Amino acid sequence: MDPAITTLCVLAVAAFLFITELIPLAVTAMAACTALGILGVLPAKQVYAGLSNSTVVLFGGMFVIGAAMFKTGLAEAIGVAVVKKAGTNEIPLMAAIMIVTIILSSVSSNTGTVACLMPVIIGICQAAKIPASKELMPLAIAANVGGTITMIGTPPNVIVTGALAAAGLPTFGFFEFAFIGIPLSIIILVYTLFVGRHFIPDKSSGAMDEEAIKAAKEEAGASDDNAPKSKTKMWISGLILIGVVVCMALDLKTVPLHTAAVTGAILCVITGCLKEKEAYAGIDWVTIFLFAGMLSVATAMEKTGAGKLIADTVVGMMGTSPNPYVLTAVLFLISNVLTQFMSNTASAALLAPIGISIAQNIGCDPKPVLMALGIAASMAFATPMATPPNTLVLGPGNFSFNDYAKVGVPMCVISWIACVIIVPIFWPFH
Repeated sequence: MDPAITTLCVLAVAAFLFITELIPLAVTAMAACTALGILGVLPAKQVYAGLSNSTVVLFGGMFVIGAAMFKTGLAEAIGVAVVKKAGTNEIPLMAAIMIVTIILSSVSSNTGTVACLMPVIIGICQAAKIPASKELMPLAIAANVGGTITMIGTPPNVIVTGALAAAGLPTFGFFEFAFIGIPLSIIILVYTLFVGRHFIPDKSSGAMDEEAIKAAKEEAGASDDNAPKSKTKMWISGLILIGVVVCMALDLKTVPLHTAAVTGAILCVITGCLKEKEAYAGIDWVTIFLFAGMLSVATAMEKTGAGKLIADTVVGMMGTSPNPYVLTAVLFLISNVLTQFMSNTASAALLAPIGISIAQNIGCDPKPVLMALGIAASMAFATPMATPPNTLVLGPGNFSFNDYAKVGVPMCVISWIACVIIVPIFWPFH
């Protein structure tokens, strides 16, 4: 069988498994690259080459630093302090919740941020006699959009960066995502405060899934709420994060992004902010293996011409010379619809190599197309299963599926329009 056809068959099976989640996402990704090796599409050295990718190392290091923020209690302390100072008026409280969540989610776990802040927000709402639903939905929304500001804020950002690297193309910088992430965060914040909040139902607090909250906190690296917190370690973890971010911002040639991240992770362990086992536990291995596996699939698609076959088909359907704006808008919609019903990481991993092939086929720069794909995968507002933050607030907010749709669909449309306008400004097609 032709290697390109073989690759497409493997991709089709992977896509089916990603959507249905019959087996874990990471297992699907690793099985896909393993199958490509067994079938002779990829040489043995390239099958698991994604695991040594510098972006994987970067992501792993930042996971550890994020875990230190939660373990020392720094992330929670910052969030709680800001939220409590906001008072008990519904709109100022909503603004404070969203702003602090956006900031925390840009450099740490979106899910962990929601898990740590949710009990505090419910308590404040009960004391102030504010429907908990009115504050919990904005919490999840802010966690999703805040992750788009930096490369490590959300897995799709890492996925599209890695896809560019795998294709031998210029990649995104650590803070480059802020050019679209910050405007989007501001737009979504303003919309929620003045328009979106009217679509959020008034519902009393439902039962919290204590096990889910505990699991989310543990995944992010947060310690037991009752455990004493060391202010010294809080300061140390904060300073390490600031130091790493500054190094990344300066873009030092002697200290690449992944080196800065790993150095920060090492310092977190050496200084006692995290124990060795806690550092390992703080790494999201699902994302790591999914990313690494799909990098190999992307390599196979490029080398066998499978990506070009898909690109030719899509471009043929859109006419002889499709407008790159139309292409970007269409791919954004596909990515955004998929992410409402499947993992945003899987959605980005599936579409990124295809987006590169299509962009190259019509002679435009793949960067704006992939930026739109990545952002679209993070705009997961419209269903409770679209992203873990949405799922976490489902029970406590007493939300229904339709509640998410009413609030989230307009936000998805706004994000779509904003991306189609803003992305080409910072990343021109030609």
